[in-house]
Amino acid sequence: MSRISEDDQQSKRLKLASAGVVTEKISPSKANVIRIAGQNYIDTEGGFLIEEQSKPKEKEIIIENGDFTEEYKCLQCSREFLSSFLQKSFDYLVCDGCKDSNDKHSLITRTDAKAQYLLKDCDIDKREPPLKFILRKNPHNSNWGEMKLYLHLQVENRAIEVWGSFEKLEEAHEAREEKRIKAKTKRYNKNLKALRMEVRSSIFNKTSGPKHEHEFGPEKYNEDEDIYYRTCLTCKFVENFEKM
Repeated sequence: MSRISEDDQQSKRLKLASAGVVTEKISPSKANVIRIAGQNYIDTEGGFLIEEQSKPKEKEIIIENGDFTEEYKCLQCSREFLSSFLQKSFDYLVCDGCKDSNDKHSLITRTDAKAQYLLKDCDIDKREPPLKFILRKNPHNSNWGEMKLYLHLQVENRAIEVWGSFEKLEEAHEAREEKRIKAKTKRYNKNLKALRMEVRSSIFNKTSGPKHEHEFGPEKYNEDEDIYYRTCLTCKFVENFEKM
């Protein structure tokens, strides 16, 4: 099929103009795109026009009564809206009609966010973009400081950025729990051993008489228990102690 000449294209535009339709060429880089009544059309040069499809806008600026107003597109229902609680508080583009406060768009305190997702203060406040929050009075005691509430969904996304995946976050939780149990067991064994030594010393004093004085040997260090100790050369009583 041969291309239509420039004269034919000009003739077509003249016919549209005579019918009351105003056309204009968009730019040299879009030679086959013309605008008719505010809408872009692609000139196929085959006798008909195709409406140009534009990408949907998530946000646009409109002028109302001389003031600039931002118009947003809801991520849930795709409807346009001017303002919403989630947009104003967390810059999250969901209209009030689609807000699900009990589940998808629930809020979480800063303390719970750090504990559940193992986030540090720098992960919340310093990593770009810093997580937005709202302030609310503490429901348990009004005299306590205000709580910082974050959008749970945004906290989860930040946790994935920090840890890489929920699987790795779960592994980190398990490692911390294992370390906590080991430390707790170590403290328990240490306290139990000290109690046994105290009981043994008390029994020895009762049978040997009150005049016995411990004669300790050189002090030693137990790396596993991280404590120092010394043993009585007479009754074998072990005294544990720590050094600063």
